[in-house]
This record gives sequence, structure tokens and C-alpha cells, in this order.
Amino acid sequence: MTKREAIHKELAAIYKQGATLAVSFQKKEDKQFHYDYQSWYTKALKAVASLAPDRHAEFRGYYEVDPKRKSLGYGTYVIQDYLKGVAPGGYQYEGFDTRKQVLQCFLNQLTILNAVKERIDSVLSNIEGELYAELQDNEVAVARQLLKVSPRAAGALVGVLIEGHLQKVANSHGIKIAKKSPTIADLNDPLKAASVIDTASWRKISFLADLRNLCSHKKDVDPTKEQVEELIAGAEWLTKNVF
Repeated sequence: MTKREAIHKELAAIYKQGATLAVSFQKKEDKQFHYDYQSWYTKALKAVASLAPDRHAEFRGYYEVDPKRKSLGYGTYVIQDYLKGVAPGGYQYEGFDTRKQVLQCFLNQLTILNAVKERIDSVLSNIEGELYAELQDNEVAVARQLLKVSPRAAGALVGVLIEGHLQKVANSHGIKIAKKSPTIADLNDPLKAASVIDTASWRKISFLADLRNLCSHKKDVDPTKEQVEELIAGAEWLTKNVF
């Protein structure tokens, strides 16, 4: 099971647990609502905070008492009030159904949680993309440091970065590459054929492939510092502009 599948499964379990508890509460069949709800809320709150931070405050608002609240009644009664045994008083609140108010807040939380389920893939993709971009930036920084010691080694490192990025671009566009360990050229040509990159980009990547080969294969002439600097700059351009 992948991490993404595990998150889907866990969130579905949390939603199901909450929905079951809400039905029991509505039918007045709940035996220990205070305990069961607190257990569910702790897990659900963490899931919302991680996957939908923009809905986090709203989710909490159906449970927690607003410290700025000036009156207790319809529209301000929350689940925490019920768990504390608090209810509005006065003739204007005769017949105030605390369970009905709690159920409405609970259903609103379940609605938010259900919406979060539909956002998992996009949220995880964004996170993965950010982590991948950070990793690429780190590799470029390492290559620049390595350049001071060995231009050939720095060029070989950034060449692997270029190949990995082009492979990721090919995968995201559903382009199958015949070779198991494709070179930059093996990846560049299919991307151009599929119109993922234009001719100008193809030529630039082809030039980077030549520089990479100069660094990766033992030849009589070593790559110059300037050539490797150009390769590193090209890799940085590639990762920021070709997707």
C-alpha cells in the first residue's frame, strides 16, 4: 500500500467512525458520547489541520467556544457546551434542544471532513512537488560546491539531476521510454515528438546532453569550469521551466 492509499484509507475510517457516532447520537443510542466524540475529534482535527489548513479554524469553531462570544443560544451553541453540560437559559430559550444543536455542528464537521477526502490527491501532489523542487535546489547547490573541487564530478551529478527531471516530465505526460536507463537524449527526443517541449528547448537540452557526456565519459580533455557552470545553469533552467 502506498502512502497516498494509506492516507485515503485512514481518512475514510475517521469519516466512517464519525458518521456512525452521529447516527447513534441522533437516535439517542450513544452510550458514551463524551468519550467517543473526544477520541474522534482529536483524530479528525489533526487530519483537517494537515490536509486542509484553510478549513481548520472553521472545523474547530463547531466544537470550541468562541472566547469573544457574548451570548449563548442559537448560532453560538457548540459541541463543547454540550460536553460541559451547559445550556442557554431564560424564557426565550424554552424548548432549546441541545442535542439538535450538537448534531448540526457535528454534521458540519463531517461535511468538512468529507470535502477533505476529495482534496487528498491534490494536496499530496502539491507537497510532493514542493519537496521535489526543494531536493532539486539542494542538488544544484551541492553541484556548485563540488565544482570548486572537481568540475567533472559536479557535471556528472547535475547530469543525473537532468535525467531524473526529464524522466519525471515524461511520466507526468504518459510518455513511455523504451530504455530502462535512458540518457538525456533518449528522453529529450520523445518529449519533443509529443510536443511537450518546443524546438528551442529541445536544442538547449541537446546542448546540455553534450556537456553532460563530456563530464561523464573519460576523455583526453576534461570539462572546463565554465562548461560545467553552464551545465548547472541549464539544469536550473530546466527544472524551473519544463514540466
